[in-house]
Amino acid sequence: MWQLDWNKLAEVLTYNAKQPMIFSSGLFLFLFLGFSLIYVLLQKKDTARILFVSLFSYYFYYKSSGFYFFLLGVVTVTDFFLAGRMAVTESKWGRKGLLLLSLFVNLGLLCYFKYTNFFYEMLTPLWNGNFEPLDIFLPVGISFFTFQSLSYTIDVYRRQLQPLERLLDYVFYVSFFPQLVAGPIVRARDFIPQIREPLMVSREMFATGVFFVVSGLFKKAVISDYISVNFVERIFDNPALYSGVENLFGIYGYALQIYCDFSGYSDMAIGIALLLGFRFPMNFNSPYKADSITDFWHRWHISLSTWLRDYLYISLGGNRKGKIRTYINLFLTMLLGGLWHGASWNFVIWGGFHGVALAAHKFWRNLLGKPKTAVSYGIRKVFAVMLTFHFVCFCWIFFRNSTFEASVTMIRQVFTAFHPEVLGQLIEGYWKVFVLMGIGYLLHFAPDGWQDACCRGVVRLPLLGKALLLVALIYLVIQIKSSDIQPFIYFQF
Repeated sequence: MWQLDWNKLAEVLTYNAKQPMIFSSGLFLFLFLGFSLIYVLLQKKDTARILFVSLFSYYFYYKSSGFYFFLLGVVTVTDFFLAGRMAVTESKWGRKGLLLLSLFVNLGLLCYFKYTNFFYEMLTPLWNGNFEPLDIFLPVGISFFTFQSLSYTIDVYRRQLQPLERLLDYVFYVSFFPQLVAGPIVRARDFIPQIREPLMVSREMFATGVFFVVSGLFKKAVISDYISVNFVERIFDNPALYSGVENLFGIYGYALQIYCDFSGYSDMAIGIALLLGFRFPMNFNSPYKADSITDFWHRWHISLSTWLRDYLYISLGGNRKGKIRTYINLFLTMLLGGLWHGASWNFVIWGGFHGVALAAHKFWRNLLGKPKTAVSYGIRKVFAVMLTFHFVCFCWIFFRNSTFEASVTMIRQVFTAFHPEVLGQLIEGYWKVFVLMGIGYLLHFAPDGWQDACCRGVVRLPLLGKALLLVALIYLVIQIKSSDIQPFIYFQF
C-alpha cells in the first residue's frame, strides 16, 4: 500500500535556500499539476479563484525567498492605499508627496537589500576602514515586483490609470507567480483589466501556451544550463588559462546562455500565463538580429527597456530639453539600468557602454537625417547585424566578469594569444556544447516565420495531442531535475 513520508514531504515543501523554486524545477511542475486542477474547479468563482492564485503566488515566493515574502506584502499594501489616496487628492504637492512616499518605500527596500554593501564598500575608504560585507539576504525578484508596483502608483499619479477598489485584485496583480521573480515587468494598465474578465482559455491560447512553455524549458533547462556549467563558467573563471580562440567562443557561449536563460524564463512565464487565461506582452524578440544598438534595446528585455524609457528616461526630461540633454539622459538611464541588474561596478560599466552607444547612434542618425524607422538592407544589414552583435558580446564580457581586471585579461587573450590552431581540439573536446550552441544560434537567427510555423503546428494538434505533449515535457523535465524533488511517497509491501 501507499506510505507517505511526512518528514520528507515537509522538507520538500518548506523553503530551502540551496534549492529555490523556479519554473524549470521538478517541484514546481509537480505542484503546478495540483494547482491546475483546483484552478479549473474555481473557473466561474472569480473571487475564490483570485484568492487561491494569490495564496499560491505567495507560497511560490516563500519557496524562492523564505521569510522575506512579507516584503511583497509590504510593497503591495503600501502602494494600494497610497494610490487610492492619490486619486482623491486634488493638491498637486499632496499628490507628489504621496508619490515620493511610494518611491521611498519601493526604492528604499530595493536599495537596502540590494545596494547597502555596494555603497558601504565605496564609502569605507573615507574613514580608512576595512570593508566587511554585512549579512544581508537579497530576496529573489525584488527588482521586478518593486518596479511593477511603482508603474501602478506612477500611472495613477499621472492620471493615466484609475486605482483599484479591491485590495485582493492588487495583491493578485503584484504577486501573480508567472512573472513574480524574473519578469516580464507587466504594466498595471495591461494586466488589471484582465483580472475580473470571465476566465476563458481558447484552444489557440492553450496551444500557444504549451509552445512557449516547451520552447522556454528547452532554452533554459537544456541549452543555457548545459553550456553554462560545461563550458562558459570554466572560461570566465580562469580566462588567462585559455587561448584567445577559447575565450572568444566562451564569450559567444555566454551571449547565447544569457539570452536563453532570460528569454527562456520569460517564455515560460508567458506560456503559463496563457494556460491560466492571461496575456503578457512579448519580452524578447530575437535581439541578436538587431542592426543597431537602438534596435537591440527594442528587442532585448522589452518590458524592462520600455519601463526605463517611460518612467526614468522621460522623467529625466527625455528628448524635450535639447540634443545634449537627450544624450545625457540616455547615458544616465542606461547607467542606472546597469546598476538595476546588480550591485557591482561591472554592471555599471556595462550600462555605461550601452548608454554611450545609444547616444552615439542617436547622434549619428540625426547627423545623417535618418528617421527612427529607417532600416538597412542587403549586405549593409548583414554588416550592421554583425557589428551590433559583436558590440553586445563585448559588453557582455564586463557584465559576466566580477572584476574589471578579469575582463581586461579576457580581451587581451583574444587579441594577443588567439592561437586558432587549437580550434579543432576545442570542438572535439566540447562537441556537445558546440552542437547546442549551433542549434541555439540557428534557431535564433532563423526566419521569424519558423517560430510562427511551429506555433501553428502545435495549435493544429488535437486537444489530446497538446495535453500529451505537455505531460511528456513535464515528465522529461522532472527526470532531468530530479535532484530537487526527492521521493516522499513510496510503496510498502
